[in-house]
Formats: sequence, C-alpha cells, structure tokens
Amino acid sequence: MGEKIVRWDLDDIEMEATVTFPGDGKEYPGIVMIAGSGPTDRDWCSPLIPGSNGTGKLLAEALTKSGYATIRFDKRASGPYIQENVQKLMGRISMKGHAEEVESAVKALVENTNVSRENLCALTNSEGAIHALNYQAGASENKFSGLVLTGVPGRSVGDVAREQIFNQLKGAENPEYLMGLYDKAVSDFEIGKPYIPDPKIPESMDLLLRSITSPANQPFSLELWKMNPADLINEVPDPMLLLIGKKDIQVNWEVDGAILRRRLSGRQNITISFPENADHVLKYEPMPRDQIVPGLAGQNYNQASRDLDDETLGIMLGWLRENCSR
Repeated sequence: MGEKIVRWDLDDIEMEATVTFPGDGKEYPGIVMIAGSGPTDRDWCSPLIPGSNGTGKLLAEALTKSGYATIRFDKRASGPYIQENVQKLMGRISMKGHAEEVESAVKALVENTNVSRENLCALTNSEGAIHALNYQAGASENKFSGLVLTGVPGRSVGDVAREQIFNQLKGAENPEYLMGLYDKAVSDFEIGKPYIPDPKIPESMDLLLRSITSPANQPFSLELWKMNPADLINEVPDPMLLLIGKKDIQVNWEVDGAILRRRLSGRQNITISFPENADHVLKYEPMPRDQIVPGLAGQNYNQASRDLDDETLGIMLGWLRENCSR
C-alpha cells in the first residue's frame, strides 16, 4: 500500500489531502472521501471532539487493502490552517465552494494515481453527502459511478439539528423553556437577525448557534439549513448505498430511514442499510441505543480504543465490488 500527501490551490487557498493506493501497479478504482460538517478534517477528526482515531483514516486504510485508491482532503475551513483560511473565506463559504472542493479533490486523485476514471465513487459522512450530490449533479467529467452516503438524514439539516438539541436536553431542568429559546434564536437566524447569547442557554446549544450565525458561516448556514438530502438524491440517477447505523444518535435510523425508504421507493439502484451496532461515524458501539447519552456519545467518537464496525465495512465493500471495481 502506498500513501502520499498532495497539495493544490483553490481560489488562492492551498488544499491538502492524503492519497492512498494499492501497490500492485495496476489500474484501480478510486474513492473520494468527503467528511461531515464544520471543522471536521480529512481523517474525520475535529477540534470539537477529543481523540485522533478518525474514521476517515481507518476507512482509507481498509479500502486500500481491498484494492481501492482513496483521497481524503481537508476542506478549506478545516485542518491545520483553519484559522488562517477562515479569515480568507469570510462570507465566501457556500454550497458552490464546497462542490468545487470536491471537484478539485477528484482531479487530484485522478492526476496522482493510476485510478480508473470509469470507476470513481464517493464515500461521505453526514453533511458530506450534500456536497457529493451537488458535485455529481453538476459535473461534466469525472462523475462518480456510485455514491456511498453514511449518516445521511431524510429530513432537512435544520430539522435534524433541532432533534439533536432536543435529545441533548432530556433530563435538563425546563427543557421546554430551553427549546423555546433555541427556536427563537433559530427564527431570528432565518430572517438574518444576529444571535444574542443568553446565559441560560446550555453550552452545546450555544456552540451551535454561535457557529451558524458567525459572519464567516451565516450565508452558507442559511443555504444549508433548509437543505434536504432526500431532495438531492432524487435529482441524481446514479447507484447509491445509504447507511444509517442503528446506534447513530445524530441521525435517527427509524425516522430518517422510513422517510428515505418512502421517498426513494421507486429507485431500484439505491440500497438502504441499517447496521445493528454502528454509530454516526461507523464505529462499533456495543451499548444499547436507549442507554447512549447524546451529549457524551460524540466525545467518544475518536477515542483510541474505538474500531470500525465490521458489519458496516462488510456491507460497504460488498456494494463497492458491484458498483465500483476493476
């Protein structure tokens, strides 16, 4: 297995990625890995979550051992240069910009490996699905032959975020009052009013509200908030595997899974799967779902002791053999 760091410029900002590839010298299928929201980096680690055992790195290694080249990249608003880049991107972060990042990563994979252009697939987590689908809908070359979308909801980003906050407030004093504060802040955000911090608002809620209303993020956040992946999936005719783990506490496999199944019922080239013990980042979670504490689960995503969920990896590799193989 080979590995190298590649760099390129996009709108005067340097992007960096890790490319892995089989060592047999033959042409091989390629996988473009697209991380989730916010400052999540190429390895699917985040400064907001402790630990460096990122699922992106683990998946890249497993996929390359199975014969795939991969590229995993730092979005311009993530990685080691996030502070410097965010200043350059102030007010410029957009759906179009994210799709351009995906496009540039696809080109970097094609130019730096012996990859087959006819066998390129996307592998995404959470919000990354939106950017892969937007790229696919607009691409004129180097299109994906299939897409693997993990932790993908069937509802709008705003609806999913509200449910996550609601779940985090279970057990808190006056959860209805706190949700009222949240709903008021979001309503103000949606009409362009600034967020006014309130000392009564819990830290996790405050962090989300500060993030979506910051000057660097607000135009993009408004664009993203009402985006529904199910709408985008219906606009892209290519084969897809949708994966939601039953231990995912950010996307509800029963609620979102039912919506996706209903809305995509006519699509014979879409497979929807719910691995029994996978969490949001595809790690094995032995704890029963009703015992998982939403506010703490994310803090354990990248702990050194966590492993990929074997069932999830098996489902993924089986689908890729049928839809993205040499």
